[in-house]
Amino acid sequence: MTRFRPAGGIQALAFVVVLAVLPLLFGQHWVVSLLVFTVMYAGLAGSWNLLGGYAGYPALGHGAFFGIGAYAMTIGTTHLGVGGGYRPFLLVVPIAVGTAVVVLPIARLLLRTRAVAFAVLSITVMFMVQTLAYNIRGLTGGSQGIAVPLAPFAADTFERPFYYAMAVLLAVTVAVCWVVRTSKLGLALNAVRDDEDRARGLGVQTELVKLVAFSVSAGLTAAFGAVWAYYISYVFPGFAIDPLLSLGAILMAFLGGRRTLWGPVIGAALIVPAQQYFAYRYGASHLYLVAYAALFLLVIYLLPDGVIPSIVHRITRLRSSHRARARKDQILMEPALTPGERG
Repeated sequence: MTRFRPAGGIQALAFVVVLAVLPLLFGQHWVVSLLVFTVMYAGLAGSWNLLGGYAGYPALGHGAFFGIGAYAMTIGTTHLGVGGGYRPFLLVVPIAVGTAVVVLPIARLLLRTRAVAFAVLSITVMFMVQTLAYNIRGLTGGSQGIAVPLAPFAADTFERPFYYAMAVLLAVTVAVCWVVRTSKLGLALNAVRDDEDRARGLGVQTELVKLVAFSVSAGLTAAFGAVWAYYISYVFPGFAIDPLLSLGAILMAFLGGRRTLWGPVIGAALIVPAQQYFAYRYGASHLYLVAYAALFLLVIYLLPDGVIPSIVHRITRLRSSHRARARKDQILMEPALTPGERG
């Protein structure tokens, strides 16, 4: 399998350039803040895609790992005295690695189930983590929440450090997804998704590859949660461990295209602005949740395969139709042979 293609390198370079210049093109605080959340959700959707897309396990509880990362950041900055400025960003890597290791026993238990049972257990774990956050008041502040030291960044460009931190994490997430897609791990996850029992019978180490996908997915999700907590500067259990966050990431992966590299990014670019608009327009009455649910249903009904697979399928059909038409015209233009010429 080809690991690197020039076209892919051009796409990656263009993606990095766009990420780098976006906050420089828009000076308004609300626009840069919207970019922060768009990049964050793109990364969360990509992280979920490792397990929910490539492995085919319908994880609904990634909000738990996001919350673990958020509270790990608050504990590091308040109880451990890491300090302010750029120093809290140094906690992101240990938080991601620590979360990836800590969830392994839980992952091993959950991955013994499949399909609906796995989905139910995964969201149960999320509510268990949320309950712990409400009750371990000494560390989390309970229902009153806990404050993170306010970042001492310049007011004119306050959002930019957080944006670039999220952008770096998104670039890492895309790179990890690319490595998975173009490696034996990706082939093994595809085999697990298609027929796990048959894959095991063919010698695929199904338990190991599932654990790797689960662990990496959880670690990346926690990293985004850590940066989010520092950006928000005040963390509540209901916000940090939110089922809507998990569903939002899943919706974006579905819309852009599961099991694709750029699908989660495209899905986030389309959904997050709409989400923010609905929340701003209808947030007081909670009607934005109805609009959000309706959008999810439309995506599943109209684009079950996602934007990218649908476009690729459409282009493939058009090319096949064009080739068939060209072949038919060529046959019609060929001169008919007389009986003597046939002999």
